[in-house]
Amino acid sequence: MKNFDAWIGKTEVSHDFTHARPVAMMQALLNQTEKQLAELPHLYHWFYFLPIVNAEDLAEDGHPKKGGFLPPIPFPKRMWAGGRLQFLKPIAVNQNIRRESEITKIELKHGKSGDMYFVTVKHSIFAENELAIIEEHDIVYREASNQIAAKKPTAAPVVAKPYSYKKQSPVDTVTLFRYSALTFNGHKIHYDRPYATQKEGYPGLVVHGPLLATLLLHTFSQEHPEQEVANFEFRALSPVFDFNEFFIYGDVHSQNGELWIEKTDGQLAMQAKVTFK
Repeated sequence: MKNFDAWIGKTEVSHDFTHARPVAMMQALLNQTEKQLAELPHLYHWFYFLPIVNAEDLAEDGHPKKGGFLPPIPFPKRMWAGGRLQFLKPIAVNQNIRRESEITKIELKHGKSGDMYFVTVKHSIFAENELAIIEEHDIVYREASNQIAAKKPTAAPVVAKPYSYKKQSPVDTVTLFRYSALTFNGHKIHYDRPYATQKEGYPGLVVHGPLLATLLLHTFSQEHPEQEVANFEFRALSPVFDFNEFFIYGDVHSQNGELWIEKTDGQLAMQAKVTFK
């Protein structure tokens, strides 16, 4: 396997402005249009610093071609694997923001479904030159395989866990399309069913990992508006498809909480931890 260590330490700086429109669009997606916000809800910074790439510079999968800031790993499947975030100060709507990014780790791992590269990028996000968020973002690159479509994974038995709340947040193809449009995400696995099933071997359209993470924190904030989040970490465990039904759980205590998404067949899709200020 090719060594990509030369990309470790590579940096990039991006600038943006927290326009209110993406916030309002996400509120509409979540049926929250009646609320006018002065600050970005947690994870809404993902609607900024979006790469603007000409169509001729897109790969077959709809992503920007590899070899710019991120290493040109040849595996065709790219997805969010998880992340860790520290929320240091709020970011206001209509504010100048800057993101300083650095590739901190590239690891090759061998799994049951084949080889995988994990790339970790550290983002330091500044609002009016004050550090507001420190984020470590994990990206996974996987080999091409139709293993998921060929054999439906058997859900491992899940031991019943205590929870403070259990909510359902239906996601359909319109939700996937609107979120892709909001994030300028051209990845075809989220809206092009023939590509997702025939080219990448999925049984259906894939629900965005960052959308699931946002649903976790959004639901938590709806249930516990009195808590101020200091840290949030999440990890994707199995894909959620457009035909899946799932529940959002939270087991919340005085200083921290466990959050997770569980499909109705008992399979965990995402798990997360949150701590409070």
